[in-house]
Amino acid sequence: MIPQEIIRRKRDGDELDAADISSFIAALAAGRLSEGQIGAFAMAVWFKGMSRAETVALTLAMADSGDRLQWADIDRPIADKHSTGGVGDNVSLMLAPITAACGLAVPMISGRGLGHTGGTLDKLESIPGYRITPDADLFHKVVKKAGCAIIGQTGTLAPADGRLYAVRDVTATVDSIPLITASILSKKLAAGLETLVLDVKVGNGAFMADRGQAEILAQSLVEVANGAGVKTSALITDMNQPLADSAGNAVEMRNCLDFLAGRKRDTRLDIVVLAFAAEMLVKSGIAASPDEAEGMARQALSSGKAAEVFARMVSMLGGPTDLIENPDRYLVRAPVEKPVLAARSGWLSACDARGVGLSVIDLGGGRRHPSDRIDHRVGFSELLPLGTRVTAGEPIALVHAADEAAAERAAAALAMHYRITDDKPETTPVIAGLV
Repeated sequence: MIPQEIIRRKRDGDELDAADISSFIAALAAGRLSEGQIGAFAMAVWFKGMSRAETVALTLAMADSGDRLQWADIDRPIADKHSTGGVGDNVSLMLAPITAACGLAVPMISGRGLGHTGGTLDKLESIPGYRITPDADLFHKVVKKAGCAIIGQTGTLAPADGRLYAVRDVTATVDSIPLITASILSKKLAAGLETLVLDVKVGNGAFMADRGQAEILAQSLVEVANGAGVKTSALITDMNQPLADSAGNAVEMRNCLDFLAGRKRDTRLDIVVLAFAAEMLVKSGIAASPDEAEGMARQALSSGKAAEVFARMVSMLGGPTDLIENPDRYLVRAPVEKPVLAARSGWLSACDARGVGLSVIDLGGGRRHPSDRIDHRVGFSELLPLGTRVTAGEPIALVHAADEAAAERAAAALAMHYRITDDKPETTPVIAGLV
């Protein structure tokens, strides 16, 4: 295999065969390619694209670049869900225990925040003692005993993706649909999944702001995953406002605990969580229809089984045993909490969700550089949904900040991210489509 020949052929628009792609990725994983060669390959793909067969071959080669997890001793369907990233999106934290309580095994390998979007791992790290990188034996044990485990990617799963992504990040080739597809799915294939449901976000708070592009990405992900042997579907969901009524790390974890314990329900969040639970249960053969599956998910919540699964997972991964009952004992609050007041009376009609996510980063709740430390305490809670009627001076959110000056800045910024009008806005469905 001559790397520059493969690069030249892709540059010229030729279709690469699976053997060439496999050889190139094997060389990448083994460290035999220079960053210049990797960057040139990524740029050639960005300009010329890939056929569906090429994308499947790339995904499989990246999945095979490291270990593949095995679940032969678990007699449950192995399933997972992946989101392309949003603001106030803590669906995974509730979805994994709900579906595990209904009979699935969910080995969920999640990521950190990327850009303005929050990361599941950052939220979990607000729990004292929680181990996001357990060894393989403990990960397997937790999935088997608790039904689910939410952890971070290890260096042995799809290592080629890590090196390719690092180069893409500095060569303006992140937004290539074949490369996005292979990056997401290689890790899921390596996790040994049988079924997968994808949450493709669309809107001003998503990486795909355009509905057409979101549908193209969803179609690519679904077709490639199914082509690689994993039964997959995708829901396209709205991200033109935060999904939950909280955005941050500890505040979203508190939101999750209250949801599982039945202390609260967020309308939009409730819809998305139950929709994904239903899709996972039907796709895995646990339920015969979406209505039956949603009923099972609701029962898992109301009976407390989902909360029990989450509590078992947390304790087995080093966290406290009574987190759900006593969240205030473990989730540290920010020292300053300040209401964000409506500047005028009217209807909350629009939101810059990306701006909300960036404001969380400004508070210290996200990273500007990979080495930055996160302040898990900060963020926003009690965010009112669009379509709410407010009066001047009424709180539309609550800021959680490290000091008074940061709280003032964040409150002013958040107020600017919402538009209040005299007319009631049209309601946008949170589930925009199914692929």
